[in-house]
Amino acid sequence: MDGWQTQLVAAASAELDRRYAVSIVLPAHNEAAAIEGVLEEVVGVLFAHDIACEVLVVDDASTDDTAARAQRFADGCWQLPVRVLRLAEQRGAGAARKAGIRAAHGEVIVMLDADGTYPAAAIPELLAWFPDYDQVNGARTSEQGTLPWLRVPAKWFIRQLACYLTGRRIPDLNTGLKAFKRETMLPWLWVVPDGFSCVTTMTLAFLTNGYAVKYVPVEYRPRIGRSKFHPVRDTLQYLGTVLRIVLYFRPLKVFLPLAAVVLALGVLKTVWSFNATGSMQESDVVVLTAGFLTAMLGLLAEVIVAHHRRG
Repeated sequence: MDGWQTQLVAAASAELDRRYAVSIVLPAHNEAAAIEGVLEEVVGVLFAHDIACEVLVVDDASTDDTAARAQRFADGCWQLPVRVLRLAEQRGAGAARKAGIRAAHGEVIVMLDADGTYPAAAIPELLAWFPDYDQVNGARTSEQGTLPWLRVPAKWFIRQLACYLTGRRIPDLNTGLKAFKRETMLPWLWVVPDGFSCVTTMTLAFLTNGYAVKYVPVEYRPRIGRSKFHPVRDTLQYLGTVLRIVLYFRPLKVFLPLAAVVLALGVLKTVWSFNATGSMQESDVVVLTAGFLTAMLGLLAEVIVAHHRRG
């Protein structure tokens, strides 16, 4: 189990500390085929473990009867309070998650997809690590999504990039099953995009700002209903999210290697110029200056980020 955690703080509590009220947030868009089954599974697990919490379904302007089915379940649920928040316009999975975080009452929020891919049985294990950790993520033990020939190598490459840029081991960068302290997440909602890469941003925001983040392995099941994953658009957005968040919070991790590469090219070009012409060329100066300015830009960005943190 230790190999999964990115920061060791303390052993898990034997039981969930009852002082921490919990909200389960389920963002949903056109999940009519799955929503009632997911709600039944979530409520069953929480009730069986005597976890006092609320369940909040955030319907992202579904065009099917997702919201109606969720509301019907909520009206008939006697074990736990279940609410349905309907967004007037579809704005994306990230926007739905942010709306759920703002509307939730719990001190700890648990998020999972409404398509049946994540087992609700993992929720008590995630909650057992609070309050020692600020965020606990379910690390999927298998890939069940569509287009695995594209997903697996793309996710591996981007995850390795994220590990280097954050300096942390990340078993699963874009897991949709995560629990976190609501008050800790609220200040970082401004960096969370409205679209597909929202969960990646939530993880990176915590990792790059020194919060305690843990991973626990969880089962991952085939989704119910049709996938909304777009192979090219979402992969590029995924990569862009990693670079953008690190530029926000760890700019030197991007600028310094880039400056080193440019400076190395400048040195090699200068050596070649001396051998070929017997003198340094103007183009050599331009390349070396570009490398130096890139390094200075990174240092300036790091100072700005540090000043912002102090403020």
